[in-house]
Amino acid sequence: MSLVLGLDIGTTSTIGLLMELPDRILAVASRPVSLSSPKAGWAEEDPSEWWSNVCALVPELLQTTGRPASKIAAIGTSGMLPAVVLLDADGALLRPSIQQSDGRCGAEVTEMRAEIDAEAFLARAGNGVNQQLVGAKLRWLARHEPDIHARIATVFGSYDYINWRLTGQRTVEQNWALEAGLTEIVDGTLSRELADMTGVPWQALPPRIESHALQGRVTAAAAAATGLAEGTPVAGGAADFIASALGAGVTRAGDVLLKFGGAVDVMTATQEAAPDPRLYLDYHLIPGLFMPNGCMSTGGSVLNWFVRTFCEGRDLSASPHAGLDTMAASVPGGSDDLTVLPYFLGEKTPIHDPSARGLIEGLTLSHGLGHIWRAVLESYGYALRHHVDVLRDMGHDPRRFLVSDGGSASLVWMQIVADILDAPLQRLGDHPGSCLGAAWTAAVSCGLADWDGIGSLVHEADLVEPKPENRAVYDAGYARYHDLYVRLKDMRP
Repeated sequence: MSLVLGLDIGTTSTIGLLMELPDRILAVASRPVSLSSPKAGWAEEDPSEWWSNVCALVPELLQTTGRPASKIAAIGTSGMLPAVVLLDADGALLRPSIQQSDGRCGAEVTEMRAEIDAEAFLARAGNGVNQQLVGAKLRWLARHEPDIHARIATVFGSYDYINWRLTGQRTVEQNWALEAGLTEIVDGTLSRELADMTGVPWQALPPRIESHALQGRVTAAAAAATGLAEGTPVAGGAADFIASALGAGVTRAGDVLLKFGGAVDVMTATQEAAPDPRLYLDYHLIPGLFMPNGCMSTGGSVLNWFVRTFCEGRDLSASPHAGLDTMAASVPGGSDDLTVLPYFLGEKTPIHDPSARGLIEGLTLSHGLGHIWRAVLESYGYALRHHVDVLRDMGHDPRRFLVSDGGSASLVWMQIVADILDAPLQRLGDHPGSCLGAAWTAAVSCGLADWDGIGSLVHEADLVEPKPENRAVYDAGYARYHDLYVRLKDMRP
């Protein structure tokens, strides 16, 4: 049987998966990633760390499974979107990546909104004028790091970078190009006019590639660095949340995936493109389908920050997160009137406010660490409810909620979200996340599988039912959460 390799370049970790077709996952391994925030609202990473992780993960997977690299028939990559990776003319990294959650370019977004007809841009590019646009980040660089900006020879994304390291070929995957604001939604082509309009140097853009197209083959140098076999095919790549949705079986209208990774995402499948400025629009990995979605700036990254900042030296069991969950479980819903706004890196959807800030409101001497942790978990539940309200306002009918990725392992967090949404959450058993969708896309690209076949890898675990007794307190909590942001926004200079 053929083997396929999936690699996910995530915000908090790099993950590798080796599977044997048609439906056997042989091994999964991961390496941590360092997220840097040297200034308020900044989010940066070192792409060379992603590559080092890939070079360590591949030998580990091969050794764990006892399989030779020559048996790997295809490689698929996924990653956060749209991270901005910059190379000079010699192929050297110019600076750390600017992550999709980075909120430094608020002034540039405001500037672009004054220059660009937002409604016309949305209809043409599929996404609105917001901090997700790569041009906004490059405008910031031109203003604050002009020497770096002047040396840009290539601009692409996280998994585009890994594909280049594997194959020597530079491309931009279709959803990176779409969310970057560079794609004509009517025909899927890269647009020089949109690039000029938003501030992306046209000559630095590699060709666009579809996710399931053959991107290239592993070079001799990459084979030596990773242990892969030279000549192994590599697929075009996939946005992590889109790959995760495919791996979760989200292919029907009404199905919604809530993804609890370094950031929290919400997405659903549709047959038509319906641009809306509050959410993002992406291509589904299955050709012909679209995926309107929301992505918050943070999620697991804030939980990890919380542990590092407030829990050093505390005995919270082998897992600090699990220990905090135990404390939070003894706190009533609503956290005794404690409210958190999770805008620690500004916020993307649905408010698109790079200047938003995190807040803990209502603290008293009666609150403890468990209250604050629970309020943080609740804040993401409220943010998800906001997204679901927007989807319904757009005419969609979200009704079946699946949950995946690391945060879904927390029963306390999932119960909170189920209660706030007042809807059951279907947890997925042993769901490896985005790297599964990446691996399957690679299999399709090489003719080794079809899209429907991934259904055999979707295993449902327990169903988290909402608790009716918490409905009223969370209705009130959601109203307080929503009102708090509105009032504080009006107070900002």
